[in-house]
Amino acid sequence: IKMAGDSRFPDVDTDGSEKKEETEIVVNVGGVRQVFYGDNLNQYPETRLAELINCLSGGYDSIFSLCDDYDPGKREFYFDRDPDAFKCIIDVYYFGEIHMKKGICPICFKNEMEFWKVDLKFLDDCCKTHLSEKKEELEEIARRVQLILDDLGVDASESHWKRCQKYIWKFLEKPESSYAARVIAVLSFLFILISSIVMCVGTIPDLQVVDAEGNRMEHPTLDSIETACIGWFTMEYVLRLISSPNKLHFALSFMNIVDVLAILPFYVSLTLTHLGAKLMELSNVQQAVQALRIMRIARIFKLARHSSGLQTLTYALKRSFKELGLLLMYLAVGIFVFSALGYTMEQSHPETLFKSIPQSFWWAIITMTTVGYGDIYPKTTLGKLNAAISFLCGVIAIALPIHPIINNFVRYYNKQRVLETAAKHELELMELNSAEGKAASSKSELEDLARKGKEGPFYSSRLKVSHSDTFIHLLSEEKHYRTRLQSCK
Repeated sequence: IKMAGDSRFPDVDTDGSEKKEETEIVVNVGGVRQVFYGDNLNQYPETRLAELINCLSGGYDSIFSLCDDYDPGKREFYFDRDPDAFKCIIDVYYFGEIHMKKGICPICFKNEMEFWKVDLKFLDDCCKTHLSEKKEELEEIARRVQLILDDLGVDASESHWKRCQKYIWKFLEKPESSYAARVIAVLSFLFILISSIVMCVGTIPDLQVVDAEGNRMEHPTLDSIETACIGWFTMEYVLRLISSPNKLHFALSFMNIVDVLAILPFYVSLTLTHLGAKLMELSNVQQAVQALRIMRIARIFKLARHSSGLQTLTYALKRSFKELGLLLMYLAVGIFVFSALGYTMEQSHPETLFKSIPQSFWWAIITMTTVGYGDIYPKTTLGKLNAAISFLCGVIAIALPIHPIINNFVRYYNKQRVLETAAKHELELMELNSAEGKAASSKSELEDLARKGKEGPFYSSRLKVSHSDTFIHLLSEEKHYRTRLQSCK
């Protein structure tokens, strides 16, 4: 900072106050030297750089409350901060907005902005998006780590029922928690496959039997297997519901609703079979039972509980609603246009298959999606030309939104792998820190004794407390007194 009496320093008014517009401060951030002028810094007086203008009048206490170190010979303020982030942050004084450089961690950049006392509102919207995404990732990592810690920890103050409830929940919901839990997960997976196979095999006529009324029904053996599978699903759902820490959230979860839909038709059809015949005609009961039995296909979605791939696919489709909407819009426009053209061009042919435009919708759908059943096809030359164009347009309309959907799937899949690795890394660091903490506790006691012996009048005058509450040597002209704060990064 330039001082009065030097030609390089700002002029002083008659009342002794400096002209802040002409004040020049020199800042060294991580070895990168920057020069600022007061007229730029005073635009945002609440920032740390603007506060440096008046800090010299308050003495060393005021100086070291704002910076890490200060060289009175060179009149430079030193900061042990990230110079790359600092170069981005100072743009606010010149352009009124901040753009985060590519490659900088958004959370670290946010911390740097807080240190320099620059409001986040100056960060550009595109950079705020990266910051929010990074926050979500850190929150997800923290949630996963906390879940693992909750599983590992045992609270002695909890009741026996609470501990038993937590054990059952881990046993059924977290296959990685123990070998027995993995066995239960495999059994659950096998029951889902068996019940799905039984549902399909039961529709084969050669394996069905005829009842007293002459109606075909599933083989009794298959019914027994179905009953055993439903019994397993019911027991599993009830135990998970009882052991759930949040029963309302458990009941409203999508996958648990699927579980209910897979179990409920069996009991409803059983009730209608034994009690419904007394209340309604037998044919109506059989139709209702048949409709409910079709709902058994919902149990195939239970596989998503044991497949990370299906979960990733579901999330990718959920994040791709916009792309799917574009796909449906392209197809809807093409279907309407080409079905109307096909109907108009085919009217001149006496054996036309295009009876109406709504009927032509079916032809346009199977043509644009490249299915081509052949039940409806054009017979005129113009109609065939229209069919060829509709086929090409359909290929383009389907191909355009597919790439973003695939990108969403790959991005989410890779993100899940990164989060799992990060959570494991955090646990390893916590274990390492806990082990080092025991050794450091005894070492810190020795350092405190050594520090008390060194702190004399001369030694304490050479030390100042910085913003981080650490003792930092005051700079002198001698190079051997320079600290890491002044070294280039």
